[in-house]
Parts: sequence; C-alpha cells; structure tokens
Amino acid sequence: MKVALIGHGMVAETHVRALSDSSIVTMRGLHGRDPARARSFLEDAQLEQPDREARVYENVQAICNDPDLDFVILTTPPNARLEFVEALAVAKLPVLMEKPVERSLAAAQRIADIFASQRVLAGVLFQHRAREASRTLKELISDGALGNVETAEIRVPWWRDQSYYDEPGRGTYARDGGGVMISQAIHTLDLAIWLLGPIRAVQSVIRSTSLHQMEGEDWAGGLLEFENGAVGTLTATTAFYPGRPESISVQGTKAHAHLESGVLTISYLNGRVAVTGEAAAGTGGGADPMAFTHAWHKATIEDFAMCIQSGQEPLCSVRDALQVHMVIDAMERASKSHQTIKINDCAGSNGVV
Repeated sequence: MKVALIGHGMVAETHVRALSDSSIVTMRGLHGRDPARARSFLEDAQLEQPDREARVYENVQAICNDPDLDFVILTTPPNARLEFVEALAVAKLPVLMEKPVERSLAAAQRIADIFASQRVLAGVLFQHRAREASRTLKELISDGALGNVETAEIRVPWWRDQSYYDEPGRGTYARDGGGVMISQAIHTLDLAIWLLGPIRAVQSVIRSTSLHQMEGEDWAGGLLEFENGAVGTLTATTAFYPGRPESISVQGTKAHAHLESGVLTISYLNGRVAVTGEAAAGTGGGADPMAFTHAWHKATIEDFAMCIQSGQEPLCSVRDALQVHMVIDAMERASKSHQTIKINDCAGSNGVV
C-alpha cells in the first residue's frame, strides 16, 4: 500500500524509518509547507530507502488527485490540521494522524464529525497501544488475572530543556493547545484509558513551574475516578530533570501490575512474579524528545493499512481518541474551578461522545 506524508517536522523522521522497514506500506510522497525544505527532507529520506521513489506534492489537492494513494499520514501541528482534513475526507482518503487530534475538545470533535460525515476511516497514532507489554497487560486485565482493579498510578516524569520551548509556537495554546498534558502525557493517559476503561470524573491541579518560560503548563496532577469503580492518580511534567520513563501501575485484588519502558511486571499476591516484554532503549522522556524506537509507529501504521483492507476499526480510531481529549479538557476545567468535573459534562450536545 502507498501512503503520502503531510508534514516534515520532528516526528516525520520516525515515520520515514517506520515506512522504510515496512514490507506492506511504502511512502508515495511528501507534502510540506515549505516546498524547498520538503524536497530536501525527501532527498535525505530516500537515502535511507534508495530502492523506493517518492515525490513532493505541491499542495493537498495534488494528494487528493493521486490515484495511486491508499491513505495519508498527517503529522502537522494541531493548529494546521483542519484544512487538510476537510480536503482529504471529501477525497475519501483514509487518514492516520499524529496526536493530538486538535488543540481543544471541541475542535477534536469537529475533526471526528468531518470524517464521520464522509464515512472515511481515520485513526490517531497512539503507538504505545501497539507495544507487546501493553497488549499483554490489556489481556490480563480483560481476563481477570489481576482480579478487580482497585487503584492505578500514572506517572510521566519527563524533562525538556528550555530550548525545546523556545521554538516558535511550542507549548502555546494557539499552536499546540497547551503544554505537557496535550503534547506529552496524552500518550500515557490514553494508554491508561485503553487499559482500564473510561474515566468518570477528575480533580486536578495544573501549573507552570519556574523551570520553563512557556505559556502552557509543564506540571499537572490529577485524581481520577474510573467508570469501573477504580480510582487513580496522575502526575505529568516536563520539569523533572533528567527525565524518567513514563509508567502505569495497576493494583488488583489478585495482583499488582507495573508497566514501564516496555517491560510488564506482574506481582501476584501469592508471591509469584511474572515479567514480560523487552526494555526500550529510550522513550523520549529526557532532553531528546525523539529518543525512541520507530517500531511502535511501524506497527500502528501497518495496523491502519490492514484495517483499510479489512474494514475493521484501527488500533485507535479518531472517535476513540476523543476519550483522552475529554479527560484533558476536564482536568483543565477542574484546575480552574477547584471542583470535581464529570467527564460526561465535557461532551458536546451533538452526540459525538
């Protein structure tokens, strides 16, 4: 299958490596805001895959008119997404997007509505769902191996240098939609929701520390109530030097599960311990935000490609991704109001969620 890549920013290199390794998906072409930079990026990319030819698309209409394309990967910042989505949906081209869907819950719902109205498949790249240890933990929870889930602890203790936020627009509400929650912690929070089910209500504190000069937050803490009756805590920051891997810990009535760096440790209450998975070389939690493998992107891209052929739902559909947007929106409102916010109160009246 052939794919067009829109955007040639930091994460685009990860997609190129993933596509280079794939035996079922190849890069047909690239479109970027700066054509000269796009051509330079593509030349470098083709050095990594010299046996594969790709082109530069001058505009989104050229992508829509390409009969050889099977789908599109959209890696633009969230504020530059709507015009592409509108054109691609009308052209009936399936789209796999980098997170977040958009900067706010309302804008994300609008994106989901566009794809739904055109009956076009759309997915979101929450690649941690594709990791072996994540899938194993989901199966164990679903099968009742942990017993009734009672508590959860979600931690994202990351670090970013000030230079990261000095890039124009980064960490702003206008371009990114905020700080650590929507740009970094959204991955781990989405994974927790995927594992444990929907969150019913939140309390939170969201702040900017003196360690960064930025508009959005670099620290967030939350108390979470899940629909299944479990309670949990969330701490997320990019102000924790030098940065540690994100983790999810789940306590059940039969066992405790700890997921970190691709390794799942199950400690049963009878004393037995089981370890599965393989430690990742990096997760992007330190000063280098791209210090992670492209294997998870490859798996997610290939899953999306196979869903186009089979008609099944992708690993994370755009509508599924609205769940984590609802929780982030609720946390922001809870922090401002100092009240408990019910997630259902965040849903729009249009029936999307």
